[in-house]
Amino acid sequence: MAGQPIRHQRWLAYANSLESIGQTDQQLDVLATLHQAHPQNGQLSAHYGKKLLGTGRSADALPVLEAAAAGNPGDWRTQSALGSAYDQQGLYDRARESYQKALAIDPGNPGVQNNLGMSFALQGNLKEAERVLRSANGAPRASREPRLRQNLALVVGLQGRFDEASAIASKDLPPDQVEANMAYLQKMLSQPNTWQQLSENNES
Repeated sequence: MAGQPIRHQRWLAYANSLESIGQTDQQLDVLATLHQAHPQNGQLSAHYGKKLLGTGRSADALPVLEAAAAGNPGDWRTQSALGSAYDQQGLYDRARESYQKALAIDPGNPGVQNNLGMSFALQGNLKEAERVLRSANGAPRASREPRLRQNLALVVGLQGRFDEASAIASKDLPPDQVEANMAYLQKMLSQPNTWQQLSENNES
């Protein structure tokens, strides 16, 4: 039994090496084999689930991450990844439950707060998204999560307040990029599938 963790680490290292050379499908095959052989290993399940999520396979990631979260409820990273999987499946209430569990473990975590705010945005609740993101952006740890300010600018811009959104975005971005972002937002708002585009852009 003592040799099992070493073998796991070797297979994980092999899977990571496959990813490093762009062989993502092969990497997922290796991780799937490991997960099937050791379904009770929460670390393996969490790693596999996050990789599935990162490739846009949220439906496949959900049961894997649910099992990982149930097996290790004290891991905020897995709880947050599970929330992202729920969001990508349009299960917003479940997503926010997972984010709240993650925040209960690591209060004030800026990455989780960012995900929570964007969950409201994905559902179309821009007012609540703005409230969450503004609160998170004002916290001391916000500097560790640069996406917070840009997502706040996005949410403000989606409400048609482009001057305010530009001012927020310009704290981190050069003027030409801010101008391009605002033009993109205005184009999004003129199209009927705005929320689908926002969901696709937020999957990363």
